[in-house]
Amino acid sequence: MQIVVPQAVPTHVISGFLGAGKTTLLTALLQQKPEGETWAVLMNEFGQIGVDQALLPQQDGYAVKELLGGCLCCSSQLPMQIALSRLLNEEKPDRLFIEPTGLGHPAELLEQLSEPHWQAHLAVRSPVTVVDGSRLHDATWTTQNLYQDQLKAAQIIVISHRDLMRVEDQGALQALQQEYQAYGQTWLMADKGNIQLAEIDQAYRATQRKVQPLLKIQATLDPQAMPEIKQLPYHYIEHAQGYCVAGWKFSKRWQFNFYDVLDLLCEQQDWLRIKAIFNTDQGWKSFNFNPEQFNYQSSAENVDNRIEVIYQNERDWHRFEAALLACRVDDQA
Repeated sequence: MQIVVPQAVPTHVISGFLGAGKTTLLTALLQQKPEGETWAVLMNEFGQIGVDQALLPQQDGYAVKELLGGCLCCSSQLPMQIALSRLLNEEKPDRLFIEPTGLGHPAELLEQLSEPHWQAHLAVRSPVTVVDGSRLHDATWTTQNLYQDQLKAAQIIVISHRDLMRVEDQGALQALQQEYQAYGQTWLMADKGNIQLAEIDQAYRATQRKVQPLLKIQATLDPQAMPEIKQLPYHYIEHAQGYCVAGWKFSKRWQFNFYDVLDLLCEQQDWLRIKAIFNTDQGWKSFNFNPEQFNYQSSAENVDNRIEVIYQNERDWHRFEAALLACRVDDQA
């Protein structure tokens, strides 16, 4: 008797900030389902009343499951694990789409889906982030950390509401593409979500991420027993498309001398991008540096202190970290 081994289900994660057009894109993609196949959708609503499910096809061949309340990206994994397992076991879909809430962090969801438990069941495709092209001119929208996190997690970025874009939006789009050039993403323009499945049906290139304690703490740890880091502070390094991103996160309670941090950042050389937000003795400050412009401004309180530097060549990060920690002015006990 021949044993049939189930094939891993092609799985698409479609994220995007609030109102970006995720459901419109998803609806257009679902219309491309071949006859005889079953396509499944796992949707996540942050609230307790789901609406988007009613907007998707209800006929045979489609299976839609909503996960209400919270965020499947960053809350307890158990509800997502149960919902996904049931959907796969009961519907046995030929293709799966996952739409996290607009308040979700897709990088954390992708990390969950890449765990060994799911690798035999899911063939994760290139993650997609939908961006509202008509709001690219709005800095209060595009400078939010969550918005930027969703962009960084994407390998394909779909620009929606193209027909509503103004001249300012077109200029902002060019600047955004330049800013994220290091991530090697594919950018697509969508009219009413009209994107062909083949354009996004590409293999997921998992980002190489190395998250470790601060470099000064690593020196005191056994390299063979390096723990997985979940709490602050820590540093991380990501490699993608020939570029590297080095970053640090510190507790929001840590306070830094504003002018010392500014001097340190201005002294750096051979970088491609520096972005940071710090709790300083002058209040919360954000820094947005490119080789042509050094911009900084007052910022709303953030969940933590953080900095990222994009570069192509290796650097002496021990020295940089030591100089950064020397900028602290709070009680370091």
